[in-house]
Amino acid sequence: MTRQSSTSATILPVTVSSAMAAAAAAAARNEPLRSAHAEASSSLGRLFIVDPRGRIYRWWQKFLIVLVLYSAWASLFELAMERAAASLPLVATDLVVDAFFAIDIVISFFLLPYRDTSAGLLVTDRVKIAIGCLRRPRFALDVVSTIPFQIIHRLVTDERRGLWGFLNLLRLWRLWRVGELCSELEKNVRLSYLWTRLTKILCVTLFALHFAACIYLWMAFNYGVKELTWIGSVVGGFEHRGVWFCYTYAVYWSVATLATVGYGDLHAANTGEMLFSIAFMLFNMGLASYIIGNITNLVVHETSSTFRMRDMVRRASEFGSAKRLPEPMREQMMDSVQLRFGAEEQLQQEVLSELPKATRLGIMQHLFRGAIESCYLFHGVSDSLIVQLVAEMKAESFPAKANIILENESSTDCYVVVSGEVEAWTATLADGKERHVMRIGPRGMAGEIGVMLGVPQPFAVRSRTLTQVARISRAHLLQTVRPNTADGCVVFSNFIRYLESMKLQTKEAAFVSDLLWNGKPTTILGRAATMLDVDESKETARKMLPCKEPKRVVIHEQLLSETGAASRGKLVLLPDSLQELMKLFEKKFGKAAGGILTLEGAEVEDIEVIRDGDHLFFSL
Repeated sequence: MTRQSSTSATILPVTVSSAMAAAAAAAARNEPLRSAHAEASSSLGRLFIVDPRGRIYRWWQKFLIVLVLYSAWASLFELAMERAAASLPLVATDLVVDAFFAIDIVISFFLLPYRDTSAGLLVTDRVKIAIGCLRRPRFALDVVSTIPFQIIHRLVTDERRGLWGFLNLLRLWRLWRVGELCSELEKNVRLSYLWTRLTKILCVTLFALHFAACIYLWMAFNYGVKELTWIGSVVGGFEHRGVWFCYTYAVYWSVATLATVGYGDLHAANTGEMLFSIAFMLFNMGLASYIIGNITNLVVHETSSTFRMRDMVRRASEFGSAKRLPEPMREQMMDSVQLRFGAEEQLQQEVLSELPKATRLGIMQHLFRGAIESCYLFHGVSDSLIVQLVAEMKAESFPAKANIILENESSTDCYVVVSGEVEAWTATLADGKERHVMRIGPRGMAGEIGVMLGVPQPFAVRSRTLTQVARISRAHLLQTVRPNTADGCVVFSNFIRYLESMKLQTKEAAFVSDLLWNGKPTTILGRAATMLDVDESKETARKMLPCKEPKRVVIHEQLLSETGAASRGKLVLLPDSLQELMKLFEKKFGKAAGGILTLEGAEVEDIEVIRDGDHLFFSL
């Protein structure tokens, strides 16, 4: 149930409590019991209201839609067929239908709350509900369309209706309910928009045909000389024929005119019919344009993605032929183009880009958090690191046998395999042939060796089946790991263990520390064939973990004295910033520092340049 319905459902206990509280307050103040009773009655009066989003009221509205459709057909049919309108079954049916709409008017006037647009609150007071209904012009038209004017006129005057029959058309005002229903159905994502629109167009066309047939038939019945009418010139004595016989002729004329066929068997025979035919044919031009325009938009909308895909495939094929690309490369290009239009992540990125950041992050956590946590590189890291990594990940799909990473390409991204399988190959042998290195399945990782060591990718990675991967850029990975020292130790420990399992040279992993913490250039990793030979102990790898050790420095109150000896200092641990270092000096010496100088007299502007064991002097 929606939020509005839940609000209405909570009115009952709130109003009862308020009524009891009003009575208790009146008794405590020794006020007359009548005022307390009046206030309590006013509160209890708000109990008996209808939930506009409740299931019962919604079914009631759907039932009224059926009665609206009957009213739209019967009001025009009774206008044209006065004999049928005087029959007891139709009169009784009209009265019953009007009674149902009268009940709905009573409910709307007294019991149906509405939302105040100015305050954004649900109005549940009966008096305010009634005042709100009286202010709406639609309410007055609902009341007028429910009054049976024709029956009242016949009972009072006992005459033929004549022009009074047009008052029966006031019931066509109820069609606004059908319009609201169509708008609601078009917004319902569980229903096909195409078939919803086509059904609406069909209903509009049928109503236009029925309307024209009934008006044209009414003109024939009410013309003085029956032989000088469109039907009288063909069917003599038609006014004495059956009701459905005349109605069938009228519908036949209406369909032939709407379809612009014009067989010539039925045609306008007097001035009034000619004028109406002109007006109806002009209306048909607009109706035909409306139908054709809507159907064209629906068809184009349904096939637009197919058109784009076919155009892209054609251009890719022409490009491959013009550049004389090898056949395997053409196949990869064609598979990638077709997968682009059918891939899930394209729609995923379009949807996520329109959502708020917090909602988008929650969706990304749901989609990729499990894959990241199961990946060997991030075993044991904190939840905050996982959240930061997932926030900037990009999903990509690759067809079978597509290149994801090329050997010796720049290491800009690494990939977590979400579904499917990939294979690593190397072509570094003397004969130049590719050699299979390993197979990586779901929850595995590819391209991380080049990213972690800062070297060109040592392997070529190729998809074995249709594969979905989550891409993590090298810049984002480093920016996420650098501020989290403890998580950084875990990540690189997992990486070194992985290198050990591959029988790689773990001494190359020492360059990871220089790359991430000191920003120094690294030595390019050797060829993959050489990397698969040497094994070192876990203890050696554990010593090379890039955990950031604290630095100890000596802080002094002033510079060197004339004797060349430094003033007495204090040995402290170097904090993370210059501001914290100055606060530490102020705490130790009770003086505010204006700057930091080295032993050589150089001013320190960055905390990272201070080394372990340095002597620092503070200018006042």
